[in-house]
Amino acid sequence: MSHTLGIRQAQKQKTRQAFLDAALALLEEQSLSSLGLREVTRAVGVAPTAFYRHFRSTADLGVALVDEALGSLHPMVRTTVATAGAERITRAVQLIADHVSAHPAHVRFIARERHGGVQPVREAIRAQLARFAEEVRTELAKDPEAKGWSDDDLLMLAHLYVDQMLITASLFLETLESPEPSDSPEPSEAERQRVVQVATRQMRLISLGRQHWLD
Repeated sequence: MSHTLGIRQAQKQKTRQAFLDAALALLEEQSLSSLGLREVTRAVGVAPTAFYRHFRSTADLGVALVDEALGSLHPMVRTTVATAGAERITRAVQLIADHVSAHPAHVRFIARERHGGVQPVREAIRAQLARFAEEVRTELAKDPEAKGWSDDDLLMLAHLYVDQMLITASLFLETLESPEPSDSPEPSEAERQRVVQVATRQMRLISLGRQHWLD
């Protein structure tokens, strides 16, 4: 009996993932607010009624995509921010570059829907970003430079870093979408390196401002 339940649960999870994958592919060309339920079920190859066994609505599906896109990043962000000194910035920029390269559709979805027309999805993204900021604040508070800082000021600084990481992700995404003039499908390595340099300098500027905030 338990074996049968395990097979059913695995099949249910497989179908749910198929809905997420199909929706993400369809959202490459449109916003979530314009995505039709029948489009998704047609792409998965199931009847529209099957959708409701997994999600209450397309907004609910969008919230699940937010969790898929950002939820797994928390351990990596905590580990990166826990790194001391200049290496923290280097590792943060590399983390963003690697994530954008591996999951461009997820990054594009978050960039588009962060200010999109589906409120539950906007709120889910905001909640994930707030969680990132809290985690970054926790690590920043361990730095010697945090002495004398209030919790509110540390959280403000954490939000600056998180916002900068989002901006950097968007810049890396643009390098994937802008092939070299030779019409090569590969993004320009020079353009990627330019983003690395700009992102590193911008985060260093935030760090330098931190050193003089209590002045």
